[in-house]
Amino acid sequence: MAADATVPGGAAIWFGAMRPRTLPAAVAPVAVGSALAAHAGSFQLVPALLCLAFALLVQIGTNFANDYYDFVKGADTAARVGPRRAVAAGLVSPATMRTAMIGVFAASFLAGLGLVAWGGPWLLAVGIASILCGVAYTGGPYPLAYHGLGDVFVFIFFGLVAVGGTYFVQAGRLPWDAILAGVPVGLLAANILVVNNYRDAETDAAAGKRTLVVKLGRPAARAQFVGSLAVAFALPVYFAFGRGFGVWVLLPLLAAPLAWSHVRRLQAGKTPTELIALLGDTGKLLALYAALFAAGLAL
Repeated sequence: MAADATVPGGAAIWFGAMRPRTLPAAVAPVAVGSALAAHAGSFQLVPALLCLAFALLVQIGTNFANDYYDFVKGADTAARVGPRRAVAAGLVSPATMRTAMIGVFAASFLAGLGLVAWGGPWLLAVGIASILCGVAYTGGPYPLAYHGLGDVFVFIFFGLVAVGGTYFVQAGRLPWDAILAGVPVGLLAANILVVNNYRDAETDAAAGKRTLVVKLGRPAARAQFVGSLAVAFALPVYFAFGRGFGVWVLLPLLAAPLAWSHVRRLQAGKTPTELIALLGDTGKLLALYAALFAAGLAL
């Protein structure tokens, strides 16, 4: 019988279903966008917190949707080698997970609705698109992750849209710098997905889940991973010397040795245990990079 949040250990089950390793992808863009707003003298606490709530809830809702739809579509089976999934493991019933998904996305909509006071009614379209893409990531008639578009979704919505939107609701404008600052955040967030799909390539292929790793192979995935890191660590140099932000914005380069170790670990990783550990560390790298980038921008 499937368990839910009413049974002993239910809180731990739901916390695991939130996939905490992926949550830096929601926090990082808000931190960077808010720091850029602070640099411009436009930081506002309330809209920044609403952006954080919206981003976290969309991320969690997307994770719940992924848990539900991957089980329904047969991608999460006993052969899966990654971390335990609540529905596939029988810990949460599919109906309960679907209800939780709807509830979390509804809460994210309410959080986003609060931002209209700062960003105007057009933000409704952005918020609704974010939520719909969160569902469509693995659900709907054309699931993005099943057609190799998951990386694009993550880059756009957890990079460009999240950083740019966070800046816009505080500063009331959207300069080129706000878009550019979203590029490294989106690329590093997408690298979390790369590691996840790299690990699951065989089971995804068997389930008809045509991720980029399945379509192009692991060598291409490694090239994508390295390329994303290279661009992410080149952009602070451009911000410092090409956009006039000064040397403090070079702080993310302190994380470059850690990024290089991740490249070597992905190249050498053979077992699910190694790749699961790298998945968590990729999220931590995003958090560290965002913290250093935000500090550099604010300073």
